[in-house]
Amino acid sequence: MTAKKKLIYLDNSATTPVNKEVLKKVLPYFDQKYGNASSIHNLGQEAAQAVQKAKKKIAKTLRCKDEEVIFTSGATESNNLAIKGLFLKLAGLNKYKNKKLHFISSTIEHHCVLDTLKALQQNFADKIEISYIDVDSKGLIKIDELKKAVKQNTVLVSVMFVNNEIGTVQPIEEIGAYLNKIKKKRNPKVDLPLYFHSDAVQAINYFDCNFPKNKLDLLSLSGHKIYAPKGVGALIIKKGTLIEAIIDGGGQERNLRSGTYNVSGIVGIGEAVSLAGKGKKERVAKTIKLRDYLLKKISREIPKIKINGDLKKRSPNNLNISFKGIEGESIVLLLSNYNICVSTGSACSSNSLDPSHVQLAIGNDHLTAHGSIRFSLGENITKKDLDYTVEKLKLVVEKLRKTSKGINF
Repeated sequence: MTAKKKLIYLDNSATTPVNKEVLKKVLPYFDQKYGNASSIHNLGQEAAQAVQKAKKKIAKTLRCKDEEVIFTSGATESNNLAIKGLFLKLAGLNKYKNKKLHFISSTIEHHCVLDTLKALQQNFADKIEISYIDVDSKGLIKIDELKKAVKQNTVLVSVMFVNNEIGTVQPIEEIGAYLNKIKKKRNPKVDLPLYFHSDAVQAINYFDCNFPKNKLDLLSLSGHKIYAPKGVGALIIKKGTLIEAIIDGGGQERNLRSGTYNVSGIVGIGEAVSLAGKGKKERVAKTIKLRDYLLKKISREIPKIKINGDLKKRSPNNLNISFKGIEGESIVLLLSNYNICVSTGSACSSNSLDPSHVQLAIGNDHLTAHGSIRFSLGENITKKDLDYTVEKLKLVVEKLRKTSKGINF
């Protein structure tokens, strides 16, 4: 009987396994402490206390207030609530009913941000205008363009902390400081408010997501990107932010997110965020060392590659490479035969045949974009795992290039 090959998982930007410590905290809420957190009996109140404890853990790590933490089903809902909720609230106020609301974002945001803005544009064309700021060839937002784009009617700037495909880290603290200066000049009695939102899904494990330090008003999180269960997320909403619920029901989460509490998931994300805040310096150093080791080996063993994204201003666990002349999907499938898991980019877009909007935004042509592979490292990856990965990757690339030798690369 042939022994099963070890799984080498290098797709942690798509999802992560549940951390053992997180799992230990979560399990009792499935079959022992299973009360509804809205019930007033003892079992229900035990669940309610667990929800509040999770809020305290997140608030402590992000330096925000407990009551500013709103639990959701994940980052997609968090981003929808941040953007749609803010628009609906402001557009519904009499003092702003005759003003067109201006939103600013970047061209490389996750689809759940871009598609939310697109939906608002389609449904409320007479009440909203949107500016999309370009990025440079490394995926860094053109900060001067962003600053010039801010107008008197700008109400929201939404820029992701770390890009989920190429790992580029945006200057969130600098953007926050600039917007904060503009906020102070606005008259709250007559002027529109200005808010700053960041999708920080890929940032929590490796970066300082200090909420007040970055001058944020809204920050989105997702559990399954940080070793917590799927189906749970959070939106941090600064006290006083004008926002309206987009889900109606029982009025949970200060009437901002109705629906029965996912107590087990909430316990999980609370613990995961807490763990992410500990030992970060060591985690970053270890991950960068492994990522750079992988990059050197690939660069040495495989010719005709292109590294996508900035090598310095990038997430420690991210490496995105285009292998010229071949399809990324073919690489993913063939590596999977060796029990190696990688991806071509965003997991949410994996069924699309279109080239990645992020790859096109940084100037890659369609062929280069289609040949891109994202390696995203996580816990428990070793140099031995990476050696095996490059060994098989070299075989796969050579095989695919032989079959596509007619393509000029």
